[in-house]
Amino acid sequence: MTAHVIADDAEALAVAAALADEFRAGAAERDRERRLPTVELARLSASGLLAVTVPAQHGGADVSALTLAEIFRLLGSADGSLAQIPQSHFVYAGVIRRQGSEEQQKFFYAELLAGRRFGNAQSEAGTRHVQDLRTRLTPQPDGSYLLTGVKHYCTGALFADWIPVLALAEDDRPHVAYVPRDAAGLTVIDDWNGMGQRTTASGTVRLDAVTVPADRVLPHHLTFQGPQLHGAVAQLLHAAIDVGIAQGALAEAAEFVRTKSRPWFESGLDTAAEDPLLIQRFGELALLERASRALLREAARAVDRACGHLTDESAAEASLAVAAAKVSAAEAAVTVGGALFEVSGTRSALDVLNLHRHWRDARTHTLHDPTRWKIQHIGRYVLNGTLPPRHGLL
Repeated sequence: MTAHVIADDAEALAVAAALADEFRAGAAERDRERRLPTVELARLSASGLLAVTVPAQHGGADVSALTLAEIFRLLGSADGSLAQIPQSHFVYAGVIRRQGSEEQQKFFYAELLAGRRFGNAQSEAGTRHVQDLRTRLTPQPDGSYLLTGVKHYCTGALFADWIPVLALAEDDRPHVAYVPRDAAGLTVIDDWNGMGQRTTASGTVRLDAVTVPADRVLPHHLTFQGPQLHGAVAQLLHAAIDVGIAQGALAEAAEFVRTKSRPWFESGLDTAAEDPLLIQRFGELALLERASRALLREAARAVDRACGHLTDESAAEASLAVAAAKVSAAEAAVTVGGALFEVSGTRSALDVLNLHRHWRDARTHTLHDPTRWKIQHIGRYVLNGTLPPRHGLL
């Protein structure tokens, strides 16, 4: 596999904008038919976008968090499913940057620059909570590990070249094992049937005594022993997807009202777009979308500042800025996705138009983690100066 190597932030944004325009055209049909975006992901790999966080010393563009968030916003505005697929790719590329040895970084960065994709096998079902893991790495006499467990919501795994697996080692602390997609004992099951984000293939990964060499296992637990941005970056990308979904829904609602909606007879107007009540509502929805976009940019800049000078305080500021952005983005995506029908009228509910994909994608994606806890952490910091926890989900 070969891929273009993107030079800098400006090129990354230009490539993302062009791909978003390309992916937008088929988004409704892909969702309606649940046609997995294999061709589109190949285009994404070949474009070089999946390697834009590779450090400059390894040949990458090493783009800012602000640029990375904009890339996800652009992709999310085109297709809320497709944008979700590479989220874990960048999260687990970040683990290599923080915990990988020089040799591990050299190997995996070459893989990323060649266009290869990371999936994820992180979450489990039926445990006490999201951080309660059963998947185990069992050491073998030759220094390798056997990896056993079952993972759910494995977005990107079906399309991946490498699947990062979150598992407990003999010390009962979390590690990440990077496993080839075709490894013996690894099975990816396409059983995702969510109402939204239908084409993410966020199904099940089964690991039945998969052999993992020692040099493919990274000590993820070390990330949380000091100030960290693992959670902030992961959540920033989630927020960017939500902002993109809101933006895409608002644009499609406006186009529908301009070209297809009829004016309400009592308005006495010739077109729905002239109705002052609709104009008012569009203004309100635009404020939600603009505010979420502004908070996303502010959060990304906070992450960039913390990257340059990482302390407990700068990490906390970044995490809380991202939390605020995520709360705003979730509200904007769900509200605008639902209001699309309110402003567009009866015809917009026709299943053949598939306008409901925006709300379905927003409602599904915003279930990743509860915004109510983000508000709690913001409040505790503002009122009592309590720093947010280092659990990787904030």
